Amino acid sequence: MHQRSTGVGLGLALLSAVTFATSGTFARSLIEAGWSAEAVVVARVGSAALVLAVPAVLSLRGKGALLRRTLGPVGVFGLLGVATAQACFFNAVRYLPVGVALLLEYLGIILVVAWMWLVHGQRPRRLTVVGSVAALAGLAFVLDLTGAGRLDPVGVLWGLGAAVGLAGYFVLAARVDAGLPSVAMASGGMAVGAAVLALLGLAGVLPLRATFGDVDFAGQRTSWLVPIAGLSLIAAVVAYLAGIAATRVLGARLSSFVGLTEVMFAVLIAWLMLGELPTVVQLLGGALIVAGVALVRLDELRGVRAEPVTERADEPALT
Repeated sequence: MHQRSTGVGLGLALLSAVTFATSGTFARSLIEAGWSAEAVVVARVGSAALVLAVPAVLSLRGKGALLRRTLGPVGVFGLLGVATAQACFFNAVRYLPVGVALLLEYLGIILVVAWMWLVHGQRPRRLTVVGSVAALAGLAFVLDLTGAGRLDPVGVLWGLGAAVGLAGYFVLAARVDAGLPSVAMASGGMAVGAAVLALLGLAGVLPLRATFGDVDFAGQRTSWLVPIAGLSLIAAVVAYLAGIAATRVLGARLSSFVGLTEVMFAVLIAWLMLGELPTVVQLLGGALIVAGVALVRLDELRGVRAEPVTERADEPALT
C-alpha cells in the first residue's frame, strides 16, 4: 500500500512539475505584448482561484470547524507559497539575469532539508546530501549560467526571499491539516496570493500593466485569452492541485526535489513550442537533476525500511 501511494505521489509531483513548467511559454507571449510579469501572475492565480472557488466551497460543506481551524495556515500558504515566492522572484529579475534568479529561488529545496533537520530533527543522510548537490549542479547546467556577470546584492536578497517562499510552499502544503481538501487549499492560497500581489500593484510597489489585443503564441497570432487560459487552467489549477496532493503523500522534502524537474520540463517545452533546442550542457544538467531526485528517493526508501513503524514527521498519515 505504501509503495502504491508513493507511486501515485510521484506521478502527481511530476504532473505538477510539467504543468508548472508551461507557465513560461504561456507568459512569454503576454510579456512580449506589453504585460508586466506581475500582472501575468495576478491574472494567472486570480483566475485559477475563481475557477476553483465553487468546487472548493462544495468540498467544505459541513466542515465549518475544519475551515476555521485552517484559515490561518492557508493564509500563510498564500502569503509565502504564492505571493512571496512570485513577488520576490519577479523583483529579483529586475537586478539579476533570469537564470541566476531562478537558481536562487530553487535554493528553497535546501531550506526544506534544513527545516526538517532543525525543527523536526530529521538530519539528512549521506544520499540526501549527495542528491542535493547533484540536483543543484544539474540545475545550474540547465540554466546555463556561464554568462552571468557580477551579482547585484539587492537582487540576491530578493532571490533568497523567493527561496523562502518556495520552501514555505512545500513545507506548508505538507503540514496543513490533511482533512482540508486540496482544492480548498489551492483556491484559498491562490486567492490570498492574488489579492496580496494586486494590493502591492495598486500601492505602486509592483508594476501592473496589461494589454488586450492579439498576441503571438507558439508561432501563431491568437487572442490574449488563449495564454491566459493556459496559465490559469494548466499552469495554476492543475499544477497547484497536483502539487499540493503530491506533497501530502510524499512529504515536503522529497516533493521539493521532484519539483526541480520543472526546470528540465520547461526547457523541453520551450524546445517543442518555441523551437529553442537544448544544448548538450542543458541535457547533461537534466540528467543530473533526475539522478539527484533518484538518490533522495532511494534515501527515503532506506529510511522507511529502517523505521517501518515510525511515521515520518514531514508527511501526514496515509489512510
